[in-house]
Amino acid sequence: MKEKHLFFDLDRTLWDFEKNSEIALRLLFEELGLHTLIPHFDSFHDNYKETNAHLWKEYGQGRIKKEELRSERFRRTLDNFKINDEHITEKLSSGYIELSPRQTALFPSALETLNELKSEGYQMHIITNGFKEVQYIKLEEARLKPYFDLILCSEEVGHNKPSKLIFEYALQTVSAKAENSVMIGDDYEVDVVGARNSGMHAILFDPENEKSKLENLHRIKHLNELPGLLTWVFRTLR
Repeated sequence: MKEKHLFFDLDRTLWDFEKNSEIALRLLFEELGLHTLIPHFDSFHDNYKETNAHLWKEYGQGRIKKEELRSERFRRTLDNFKINDEHITEKLSSGYIELSPRQTALFPSALETLNELKSEGYQMHIITNGFKEVQYIKLEEARLKPYFDLILCSEEVGHNKPSKLIFEYALQTVSAKAENSVMIGDDYEVDVVGARNSGMHAILFDPENEKSKLENLHRIKHLNELPGLLTWVFRTLR
């Protein structure tokens, strides 16, 4: 049987980014006394998420550096509440980097699914656009690291997903053939389109059923659907 390689995204695919981020931000919101300046955490959180998403897009397009992203997302969020305090901005930035990756919420059945896939002989890897120093902490704290042979952060390659170059680099590193490899991730453009452009198969993790109208797409809503779908995807490989 030919080797079958699975490449996973990390954030919002295995590691529950939204849940873990909210836990860290709630702690910092209280610790830094922001509740005395902003009446409701939810309004702060919603504002931050929108700002952060915008800046991550800019980072992915190479328009800003990671250091700018890390501080600017909090500076802009506070500015929207008329708070101009560089001390709080710095405390939020450093505190978030310290607290967030140490949270351990995973999507349902993540570990069980990885155990099943490992027992079935799949070679598993991570390709992430997240920053190396925090992604490794997440993998360690959430007990994910032992499942993966290659952990590849885009900044190590110098190209973010969906660039073909990062997928080709990953394939070459583990001596995998594109046609024998599947990318699993939550972002259609970044994970699915990027992987397909490099000749790989792709599966979209879509727990909220947001991409139900897309055709010609392998898609799962729950991670425990993955082993069965992979059997079908790899049906021609013997």
